[in-house]
Amino acid sequence: MHNSLLWFLCAAWFSISLLSCGIRPSLEDRPVTTAFNSNVPEVIAINDSTRIAGNNFLTKNRFGLWELYVEGDPLERGLITGSLTEALIQKQEAAFFGKVQELVPSEGQQKFLKKFLAWYNRKMYQHIPNEYKAEIYGVSQFASDTYNDIAPPYLRSLYLHGAHDIGHALQDLALVGCSAFAVWGDKTEDGQLLIGRNFDFYAGDEFAEEKIIAFVKPDQGYGFMSVSWGGMIGVVSGMNSEGLTVTINAGKSKVPLTAKTPISIVARDILQYAATIAEAETIARKYEVFVSEAIFVGSASENRAAIIEVAPDNFGVYEVRNTSQLICSNHFQSSAFSEDKRNQKTIEESHSAYRFARMEELIAEEATLNVPEAVAILRNKNGKDDAVLGFGNEKALNQLLAHHGVVFKPKERQVWVSSHPYQLGAFVAYDLDEVFANRAQNPAISSISIPSAVVPADPFLTSEAYKKYEAYRRIERQMEVALEEKALVSASVLEQLTALNPDYWKAHFLTGKYYYEQRMYAAALPYFTQAASLVIPSVPEREAVEKYLRKTQRKQS
Repeated sequence: MHNSLLWFLCAAWFSISLLSCGIRPSLEDRPVTTAFNSNVPEVIAINDSTRIAGNNFLTKNRFGLWELYVEGDPLERGLITGSLTEALIQKQEAAFFGKVQELVPSEGQQKFLKKFLAWYNRKMYQHIPNEYKAEIYGVSQFASDTYNDIAPPYLRSLYLHGAHDIGHALQDLALVGCSAFAVWGDKTEDGQLLIGRNFDFYAGDEFAEEKIIAFVKPDQGYGFMSVSWGGMIGVVSGMNSEGLTVTINAGKSKVPLTAKTPISIVARDILQYAATIAEAETIARKYEVFVSEAIFVGSASENRAAIIEVAPDNFGVYEVRNTSQLICSNHFQSSAFSEDKRNQKTIEESHSAYRFARMEELIAEEATLNVPEAVAILRNKNGKDDAVLGFGNEKALNQLLAHHGVVFKPKERQVWVSSHPYQLGAFVAYDLDEVFANRAQNPAISSISIPSAVVPADPFLTSEAYKKYEAYRRIERQMEVALEEKALVSASVLEQLTALNPDYWKAHFLTGKYYYEQRMYAAALPYFTQAASLVIPSVPEREAVEKYLRKTQRKQS
């Protein structure tokens, strides 16, 4: 992603010079809030992990998940959310912008990034409803002043809602591999709709540590829950009180030249105002998006699921007939995208089709599925036919980097959310009907989860293999930095890299690349040879391995 980001910034320079005069309206825009309530209840700290503000609250459960309940009009919701989660908002900003500083380390590039953000997001304010801008504005009042040199709090908060979109676009073929499936009818134990999804958006380990399970009761629309983080009012995974679920999976996009409506805002609007798949489609059609995305929608009332596929220049809906399952990875399936060259290239060259086939395989292995079995699919680390892929391989459903995994039972209004780390921690259960019932008379001072319905943590979490994988990840990052900076690495570090994750192609490739850069071609050759023999996620990555292998062989001859 580092090279893609630098290329994107440089390519935008000329455009910024030409269009800078059009930036001012976006910098000065603020939501209309005169009709909303700006007087929020006093926040009372019960202890270091529980805070109450009127009927609203924030508490942390024993699994490390924050549980947030907020109600009211848009500004009121934003101000209360901000006041309850202030520390989490500021921690999340530090984690995200710390990652950005890693990618863009020089002071000159950072100054340019500030100008770029203003130029790139110059039209975003025109594509977000005033309701959500007002809520974001309320939340932004509790953002840190540390990053005001990048943008003032409100604009910064607005920009961050497009981070998921631009992150997917810049990673090009190395799409973050979100996966989702739905089963119903004869494929579930009780015939009810059951949905599982992994959200694999990665912005560093620290970014995923403080997950918020937000329960929102707006003054208009349906109450809903969403898996979120500090400062985020958009939706990436959620369910409303009507039993409608929404999750998002990135599609293949060209690099967008201007931000419009972030996908998380589209998903939020659907969740707050739709009760059926048709209503969700109607809402999605009214937005102009700037990246391609599959919006996976489940409906309790219809006991089925569908995929709404949106792109800057196209729109399609994919529904299945005469079957009781629906699968989604990172390519589109509707007829609207059947001739789309980018989508075809994604199917042919990325790991999307492989993960799709793996989900088909795992679903077929069970006559019917229940919640624990759906969780087991989300946690699966092997490839097709149970092939060993090496830990962290993007062809696996569980790439060991997910922000969260979720399972929904829409008819019963129940949801299970993974606790840290990845999908490995316990899946904590919630009942929306229970959460929203009598909330005004019973503000929570303890967890609102369902202890009896928890799906236990994956045994892998306490294994020696997991410890080795975490050690591998630390060394992998060290190696990538060393290669970029042309720094020396000790022999012991090189040995550990492949010893800790021997079945993973990238461990061998990085070691081979280091020796190649050091002109130690005899040492590099066996590592490239081994990397080429292992399962490599995408065509471009395989081509890179084979290119280095050929070059090394020529150097040897």
